[in-house]
Amino acid sequence: MISHVLVVDDDDDFRGLAVRMITAFDIGQVEQAGSCAAALDAAERLHPVAALVDVGLPDGDGVALAARLVAAPWRPRVVLTSSDCSAAARADGIPFVAKEDLAGHVLRDLLSGQE
Repeated sequence: MISHVLVVDDDDDFRGLAVRMITAFDIGQVEQAGSCAAALDAAERLHPVAALVDVGLPDGDGVALAARLVAAPWRPRVVLTSSDCSAAARADGIPFVAKEDLAGHVLRDLLSGQE
């Protein structure tokens, strides 16, 4: 069975960068979504083991999306991200990593369950 990791961000360039970084972590096949609707569709189809979710999405709130994913029956590990670090205050217990800090081992550990 293939493990999937979902990257949700409306910025194509950032999403591509995040996909390359997470692919290097070797924790699963990385899938992409650019909106809340696309992320929910992908999550229902793929049951990802983990997801990286941008706080600001064009069709909804990334924090609310992350909460829905965390509550999914398959219990994916979810990490929120944003270039606005004040968004961490809205994370409500969901791990947050600033976009500028994604290259570190913290993201790998959170997504792979090694935190």
